[in-house]
Amino acid sequence: MQFPRCGTNKAALSCVTDAEVIYVSGYEGRDVRVSCYYDQGYESHEKYLCRNDCGYSDVLITTSEKKKNKYLIGDYKSAKKFTVTISDVQHKDAGKYWCGVSRAVKDIYAEVRVEIKPDSCCDNVTKVQGYDGGSVSISCPYESVDQNNLKYICRGNQPSTCLQQAVVTSDSKQTTQFTLTDDRKSQFTVTIANLTQKDSGSYLCGFHRNSGLDVFSAVELEVKGQRTQ
Repeated sequence: MQFPRCGTNKAALSCVTDAEVIYVSGYEGRDVRVSCYYDQGYESHEKYLCRNDCGYSDVLITTSEKKKNKYLIGDYKSAKKFTVTISDVQHKDAGKYWCGVSRAVKDIYAEVRVEIKPDSCCDNVTKVQGYDGGSVSISCPYESVDQNNLKYICRGNQPSTCLQQAVVTSDSKQTTQFTLTDDRKSQFTVTIANLTQKDSGSYLCGFHRNSGLDVFSAVELEVKGQRTQ
């Protein structure tokens, strides 16, 4: 990826086209990392992240500072990229940024758009019931374009940690209590066996996206006492 050759004034910054925009997504209260690539020959140049018109007062951090306030920067010269980690992001951190590489005449810029979402899910919740000692199946829909992506389910309603805390995934497929099957078309199903009252609560069905945030649907499971015959 190459940065557009732009000047540092407001008009020149507008030369960045949509095809060159870097899109970054994250959850409130978590960290977000922005990766900015540069051309060979700029390894020794100072890099920085800025907002607004990218004037001196708009610069958030430079590679000569390493760490400043909630920003941490690193320059990986062999990969010809620098990264900026923004910690504990909030809704106000969403918006337009600029990756900058300093030059003697005109700096080089790439536009960055940061999207911040609440770390909770979802507006719609599917309710499922089961009985103590029995089993229950949870259906998790997905789009056909995601049929080859990793699927998983976790407890709770926190998307940012769901994959790390998944009780079963389409890679592992089965544990002693959870079994995941995928129809490879439009949904995967998670069967929970040997239900107890402790299994009641919130679950998230998730599938991984290679770009952007993973996609989730919410389920509320209620486990009742043993079914009467």
